[in-house]
Amino acid sequence: MITGLAHTAVCVPDIEAAVAWYRDVLGLRVLSPPYRIEGDAITRDMGELVPGPAVVLVAAIIGFGDGDHVLEVIEYPEVEGAGAARERQAITDHGLTHVGLICDDVAETRRDLEAKGVEFLTGEPADVAGVRTTWFRDPWGVVFILVQKRRLDRPYWRQFGS
Repeated sequence: MITGLAHTAVCVPDIEAAVAWYRDVLGLRVLSPPYRIEGDAITRDMGELVPGPAVVLVAAIIGFGDGDHVLEVIEYPEVEGAGAARERQAITDHGLTHVGLICDDVAETRRDLEAKGVEFLTGEPADVAGVRTTWFRDPWGVVFILVQKRRLDRPYWRQFGS
């Protein structure tokens, strides 16, 4: 039985640059700094998913606390990624479309991120289904939504209604 959500992974071409961006721009904490994984165990785990004779990856864990619900940042140093293909994907394409981040004030957080060079995909923040939102893309093409909850005692998906 599945009992929870562990992480979302983002593949990047330069893990050091990505970890610095997520830390310095978005304010995520580095929970586990970049570490290299290679050998028989990881090849048995992911061998059918990654081209090449053996799997080599560098991974870091970033987030806001010590529990699950973290962002795993991964670089495959021996495999050339598609890169620009992600930037051509539309939010309506099938598959993973975005990562949601909770913030306490969407407008203020947006101003802070814009001052750090983040480009937003939408105009002013919008109020929808009991939350306030705005959307941006990271330097590697991953789309994020900032979500401000109206009712702090409820999860974001239970904000609408009474």
